[in-house]
Amino acid sequence: MSTATAPDAPAAERLDLPALGAQLERVLRLRSNPFGMKLFETEAEMAAIPRIRRPKSVHTTDQIVGQAARLGWTVGITAADLVGAQCKAVIGLGGQDEDWRSGKSMVGVWYATQPDSAAHQAAMTIVPVGRYQAMAVSPLSAGRLDPPDIVLFYATPGAMMYFINGLQWSGYKRFDWSVVGESACADSWGRALSTRQPSLSIPCFAERRYGGVLDDEMLMAIPPEYLPKALAGMAALGGNGLRYPFPQYGIQQDVRDGMAASYPDRARK
Repeated sequence: MSTATAPDAPAAERLDLPALGAQLERVLRLRSNPFGMKLFETEAEMAAIPRIRRPKSVHTTDQIVGQAARLGWTVGITAADLVGAQCKAVIGLGGQDEDWRSGKSMVGVWYATQPDSAAHQAAMTIVPVGRYQAMAVSPLSAGRLDPPDIVLFYATPGAMMYFINGLQWSGYKRFDWSVVGESACADSWGRALSTRQPSLSIPCFAERRYGGVLDDEMLMAIPPEYLPKALAGMAALGGNGLRYPFPQYGIQQDVRDGMAASYPDRARK
């Protein structure tokens, strides 16, 4: 996994992630915990995390993620805790063999033909198999992953847009994200773990059915060193009168009065 970081970003080890998580919750009015995800080369490293929980049943990765986001739990897993190759493959704990690449288990369920299903598997961004044996998730407020590989949070589309605006305030870049459809965790945590880049996704059916994701939520997965940049950008936007949640102005009002708050030259003459 690449160790590239954001330009001029502080090292993740030096970040106060509980404080940054609290700030993120406040600015974006989050309804669930921002949390971290970390991969481990050995099960013993994962098991050494303070107060870690281990599943007592077989789960999807969506459920494990949901336990951190919705219940505030610190949870660790190995491949044996996951229901099938699809969940294991995205985080590099298994799968990725010829049988998995064929996508045959999805034929007639999500895709019309085997070539369609295989094309979907090939389109997913995943962590290469072989290096990691375990994974853990934990709320940022707990400070237990020290640091996580990536930070994740669920938010409304409006909140996500504002967060992206914050990332783009300085050092502007255009973001291009993917939608693989089902298995959208490859668009979020799979992509962020693999590329070390901010990764936005529209959560899929499995995430919503098994992971507790609400109908109006999107998911951001991002290396932790990007958080100060995004929060500083949102603070600058707020100083310009651009804040979340976005106040509704009215579809029949004279727009000049509203825009004058941020663009004084647009005021009504």
